[in-house]
Order: sequence, then C-alpha cells, then structure tokens
Amino acid sequence: MEPEFQPYGLPHLTVIFLTIVLPFALAAIVWRTKSRRAEKMIVGMLSAVLVLNYVVYLIFIRSRGITTWQQMLPMQLCDWGMVVVMVAMWTGNQRWFEVAYFWGIGGTLQAVLTPNLPFGFPDWRFISFFTSHCGIIIGVVFLMLTRRYRPYPLSIVRVFLWSEFYFVVTFITDKLTGFNYGFLLHKPEAFSILSFLSDSHPLYLVQMHGLALLFFLALYVPFAIYDLVRRSRSTRGSGEPPLPLGAGMAG
Repeated sequence: MEPEFQPYGLPHLTVIFLTIVLPFALAAIVWRTKSRRAEKMIVGMLSAVLVLNYVVYLIFIRSRGITTWQQMLPMQLCDWGMVVVMVAMWTGNQRWFEVAYFWGIGGTLQAVLTPNLPFGFPDWRFISFFTSHCGIIIGVVFLMLTRRYRPYPLSIVRVFLWSEFYFVVTFITDKLTGFNYGFLLHKPEAFSILSFLSDSHPLYLVQMHGLALLFFLALYVPFAIYDLVRRSRSTRGSGEPPLPLGAGMAG
C-alpha cells in the first residue's frame, strides 16, 4: 500500500519548517565566511539538487509505466520556475530574480501549502515533489538574503507579461497533448485556491489571470510598506514637513 498524503501532518509540517529555515542557514554561512566561493558552492549545490531530482523523477515515472512523451514535458510552472531561479542564482541578474520571486513564491508556495499530491512520505513522489518546489523557494529567499535583491513596481508588469507567455505556450501544449499542465484545462484534483474558481472554463481562465495578478500585488505589498515607512522616516529626519499634494507643479 502506498502511503497517503496527509495535509499538515508531521512530514508536511517538517517540509514547511525546513523550507523556512534552510535559506537562512545557507545565507548565514555566506555572511559568516564572507566568501564568494562559499556562495558559489551553495548555488552549485542547490542547482545540482534541483536538476538531479528532476532527472530521477523522469526515470522513476518511466519505471512506473508512464512512457508517453506527452506526460513528461517540462511544462509545469514549477519546471519553468526551477530554470529561472537557477539562471538568477548563476547570473546574478535582477530581472531573472524578479521572475523567480513572483513565480517561485507566488506559484510554488501555493503548491507547497496545498499540494496536488496523493502520495505521502516516504514515497519517492512525495520527496521529489517537495524537493523541486521547496528548492525553488529556498533559492529565491537565499538570493534575497545574500544579494539584497527585491522586486520593484515595474517588476509586476514584466513578470505578468512573462506569465502571459507561459500561459500561451502551455495552453497550446495542453490542447495538443490533452495533459493538464499548469491546470489550464481544469482544476487540480486536490483542494487548492483554484477550487474556488468558476466551473465555466473560459471564466476559469480569466479568473486565473486575475488571481495571478492579485498574488503578484500581494507579494509586493511588504516592499511597498517598507518603502513608505523609510520615506516617512527620511522626511521626519530632515525636519521639513512633507510637501502638500501638487506643490511645486506648474499651475
């Protein structure tokens, strides 16, 4: 009998705990050693784990009789997120980080909290699922802690456009293969936030776009609050009252 996944059972809570703790532990190594070499070693280790896990997963599902190419394409959002976070870690590019942040935290975090997964620990599919999804989140947070990366208002626009590109490519792939990559053909079997969306497929897709945008905005809120607080403190520290709205503008 294969073990059944228990939402927020001990294995699930352990995974969530490790996802929170590990990026801080890895960042602490970099802070303590102040070594660029140590940072590269950690980046290499995280990348190797993500790639190896993906390869082993493909071998595993083939051994279970899933041999059709339609079911083995790297078209889930977490597959794209895995590539993006590795590129961001190796290149140190802010634009790649933006995509990794919104996809990694917005999409992958939901998968960690409400996984579409029937198999519990110690089944390999449980281990592989959380290794890939949690590895993406760990990589994103590690970049934020070690390189002080963060999103900006225009980041939301850029990432939303990238998300539209993913949507178009994946929707075409789903129609051609009949496989539900990205949950664009129908809702996931397991309960998730997508379960609250409409049963009408066209409306469901529209609502998915709106939900994605709401997630992006929510993920930017902490940085918006930080900027407002810092700006307020800077204004008070200067001893000058803030200018009224419209002051200094040509009448």
